[in-house]
Amino acid sequence: MKSLILRIDRASTALAMAVACFMLVVASSLGMFQIVTRFVLEQPAEWSEILIRVSLIWMVFMGIPMAFRQGAMVSVDVLYRWSPPKARRVLDWLVCLAALALIGVIVWWGWDYAKRGGVQTMAGLESVSMFWAYLALPVGGLFSVVGIVANLIDPQRNELETAQ
Repeated sequence: MKSLILRIDRASTALAMAVACFMLVVASSLGMFQIVTRFVLEQPAEWSEILIRVSLIWMVFMGIPMAFRQGAMVSVDVLYRWSPPKARRVLDWLVCLAALALIGVIVWWGWDYAKRGGVQTMAGLESVSMFWAYLALPVGGLFSVVGIVANLIDPQRNELETAQ
């Protein structure tokens, strides 16, 4: 079971990170496009601004699973360093449960916002629903659940090991 969860985690975290990287490329490319159209051609493309915003939101929420997997999201370094080994495992469980509770709220309300935002349109892109922007919250949250559970099973404390 442990190896299955870790395999699923590797695949889902890699997919989430690929989407996050792609969204960074989209945002930076659109930013350059916007600079050229606004200041060189003096014909601003108003649709590019909202797409930059949406792609940055997707980038953040799809990058969060990797942060959880690396053990870098909910940081309790001092408490972890001062705790004896048995207390560290309890601390791992507490952090996991707190993170799952937070992600549960994000998924719940994010899906609610996405459903409600389905009737709104994006400024500058009147044919595109805000559903797609709000959908980043529950999708990123569901990917994060896998990373949180995988980090509990196989802890990786990369930020703790590199801290001075």
